[in-house]
Amino acid sequence: MLERYYRELLNFLSRTVNDRDAAADLAQESYARVLALRQSGEAISNVRALLYRTARNLVIDRHRRAVLRDHEDIDALADADHAIAPRHAQPEEAYASAQHAQAILAVIEALPPRCREAFVLNRFEGLSHQEVAERMGISKNMVAQHVIRGVLACKACEDSFGTGTSDHNR
Repeated sequence: MLERYYRELLNFLSRTVNDRDAAADLAQESYARVLALRQSGEAISNVRALLYRTARNLVIDRHRRAVLRDHEDIDALADADHAIAPRHAQPEEAYASAQHAQAILAVIEALPPRCREAFVLNRFEGLSHQEVAERMGISKNMVAQHVIRGVLACKACEDSFGTGTSDHNR
């Protein structure tokens, strides 16, 4: 009973995959799966529909495998074609950046408490010298001195890392 659908299924698959040999392989695999299902005792109400559904699924699987295999060999790519992570994402650069940040934080933590407070309020929280002066109950001139002291300490730290402000602007 299954044999009568073979030529019809083969023609369908040939049109679908544009390769007679591949179509024959897919038809054979479709028949093998349907026969295995039939031998397992499974009741099949429409053999032809099951054959076509199985064949379509096999075509889809074949296409998916072909897409997965359709890529260039990474060893064959030229070095210029390899994707390179941005400089800041390179492990050495990320480590150096973390070390730099820790050093700057240590310098800020080492500032005298009132100086550190004025510096953080101005540079990190964005308050003006007047706003810092009012919040801390000190003069604007004293705020300016504290901020300058913090900036100079950070600049000295950056200079020790070789990352002065001229390097950052490149």
